[in-house]
Amino acid sequence: MTPQRFRGPADLHLHSQNSDGTESPAVVMDAAHAHGIRTASLTDHDTTSGWAEAAGRARELGMTFIPGMEMSAKYGGRSVHVLSYLIDPEDADLGAMIARVRESREKRVSVMVERIGVDYDLTWADVVAKTTDGATVGRPHIADALIARGIVADRTEAFADILHPRSDYYVSLFAPDPLTAVSLVVGAGGVPIIAHPAGRAGLLPVDLLERLVEAGLAGFEVGHRENREPGLTRLGELVAAHDLIVTGSSDYHGAGKPNLPGENTTSDDMVQRIIDRATGSAPVYA
Repeated sequence: MTPQRFRGPADLHLHSQNSDGTESPAVVMDAAHAHGIRTASLTDHDTTSGWAEAAGRARELGMTFIPGMEMSAKYGGRSVHVLSYLIDPEDADLGAMIARVRESREKRVSVMVERIGVDYDLTWADVVAKTTDGATVGRPHIADALIARGIVADRTEAFADILHPRSDYYVSLFAPDPLTAVSLVVGAGGVPIIAHPAGRAGLLPVDLLERLVEAGLAGFEVGHRENREPGLTRLGELVAAHDLIVTGSSDYHGAGKPNLPGENTTSDDMVQRIIDRATGSAPVYA
C-alpha cells in the first residue's frame, strides 16, 4: 500500500448540474468542504465533463479530488448504478458505451417531452433551458422544466406522477447489463463499486453479485441512506467472504435531493484501497 497523501473524511458520491445535480462542479466542492469533507469524488451520470472544474476547486480548498463517474446499467428492467473511480476517460471501449447511453438518454427525454407536451404546456426548449453544456440530460431536467412551468411543485411530485415508470409518458433507457458495465470500468483501469446496492429495488441476485465480483467488482456503497435490511446483512457476508471495498457516501444532488455531503463517509483505508487498485487515472491532491 502506498503512503496516504489525502485527508478524511471522504465523500465519494456527489452530483453536479453536469448530470442531475443543481450546482456547478465547483460549488459542489464548496458544499462538500463546508460540511467538513476533505476528500471528494464527483460522480455525475455517464459523464466526466465536470472533472477539471471540480478538481481545480478542490485543490484551491486544500481537498483531494477522486475522479469518478456513475455508470448506468440495467438488470431485468431495473436500474443498476456502477460508481466508477479513477477510470481512464479516454478509454475507447468505455467511451463508446457511454456515448451510446448518453444518446439513448437524449432520445428518451425527447420522446417523453413530446408525449408530455400533448397534455401539458412543455417543450424541448424548456428542458434544454434546464441543462448545461456537456450535461447528461435526464428525467430530472424534465422535472425542473415542469417546475418552472408551474405544472408540479418539486422533483418529488414530478417523479411520483408524470415521470414515474408506470406513467404513460415514460420511456425506458438503454444501458448495458451490470457484467458488461463492470468489465468496461475494469478495462478502463477503474474501480467499480455498486451504488446503493440494498436500496428501494432490493438486492441483486446473490449469484449475479458473485459473478460481478469475479469480473472485477471492487465492492459496495454500504453507507447510503437508501440501503435497507435484509440486503445489508447479505452484503456484509459478501464483503467478508471476498474482502471487498466498502464505501459510504451522501449521493448529494444540491437542491435536487435532501441528501447532504458527509451524511455517510468512506474510511481512509478504503479510500486508499481504491487509489491503490486503480490504473486509469490518479487522484488530484491539494
